[in-house]
Amino acid sequence: MMPLRMTFSFPTTTLFGAGTLVELPKRLQSLGVSRPLVVTDPGLLPTTAFQKLKMVLDTMPGGWALFAGVHPNPGEMDVIEGAAKYRIENCDGVVAFGGGSALDVGKAVRLLVNRPGLILSEFDWRETWTGLAPCVCIPTTAGTGSEVGRSSVIIIEKSRRKAVLFNPALMASLVVLDPELTVDLPPKLTAATGADALTHCIESFTSPSFHPLCDGIALEGIHLGVRALPLAVSNGQDLEARGHMLVVAAMGAVAFQKDLGATHSLAHPLSTVCGMHHGLANALCLPVVMRFNASRKPGLYRRVGLACGLDIVTVSETQADNATIEFIAELFRKIGIVPGLRPHGVSEAHVTEMTPQAFADGCHATNPVPVTEEDLRALYLQAL
Repeated sequence: MMPLRMTFSFPTTTLFGAGTLVELPKRLQSLGVSRPLVVTDPGLLPTTAFQKLKMVLDTMPGGWALFAGVHPNPGEMDVIEGAAKYRIENCDGVVAFGGGSALDVGKAVRLLVNRPGLILSEFDWRETWTGLAPCVCIPTTAGTGSEVGRSSVIIIEKSRRKAVLFNPALMASLVVLDPELTVDLPPKLTAATGADALTHCIESFTSPSFHPLCDGIALEGIHLGVRALPLAVSNGQDLEARGHMLVVAAMGAVAFQKDLGATHSLAHPLSTVCGMHHGLANALCLPVVMRFNASRKPGLYRRVGLACGLDIVTVSETQADNATIEFIAELFRKIGIVPGLRPHGVSEAHVTEMTPQAFADGCHATNPVPVTEEDLRALYLQAL
């Protein structure tokens, strides 16, 4: 039955296309920003992408400042130190530049600028926030879609668990999707981040929540992604493929405002406990979760398979599911992701530690079928 009331929300202004970075100073000025703080990670500093950003920002009369202390799985101190740098440098806006970690920290820094005494572990998403500094998000990877999200994922130091800081005020003021900034991303990271984007599309589409707008976006994201990702991995200079993957990442993040599923509940502890890249964790868990879901809800993945281009209109529900799951698993193998958690350093001992965290994670609450804590443990063991 269709619900009587729903709220549909969609993201901010987005510039897309090769070379759009050059518009940044003019756009910052229109947002009232004269001296931005660039929030990024140290690995980006020697890259061509960062040099392009530097050249563009060096034209700003008020100058700019840099915080390059973001870690791969960012924690509270990243946000605290970024906010301190913002205040010391007398900045009036943020440019979050990099992968999902840099974008998450850049968005969250504004919370502590606005309220220096805030304890992130006590963040209440129901609060009304006003007056946050403008933020421009510029992704250099195509995966998390954090640039169009209303949240930041930050590891809380005391619990060593990821917390989702959600509030509509965290939405970026502007997003720049420039594929020229992603061409130097290595194949391994291109594969992992791209798998993340596809996982977002697949999990959000199969979530039972009612959101037909997100469903349409998720299916088109799958359609674009399964074609563009192998091309982007094999030829990083392919601007069309790179551009399509940037769009797929943003589409996946728009779609998952609908909700996600058990794959993400399994993936989050793999990052906090094992330090695994989030996209890789999703890729290693997704086929296992898809098989689990399909065994309990046959036909769940037929439309996903059709979006992938499979000829499965007339086959049985089970055949459609199996073909779709094998297609996704083979795609991940094709782009160089070695299947199985064990080859990536995960052991049974890790599973024991991760299972309670996975069950405490809220993403599985909107899995297509219910999961128990024992189910999640079994899925980890199957994924080994």
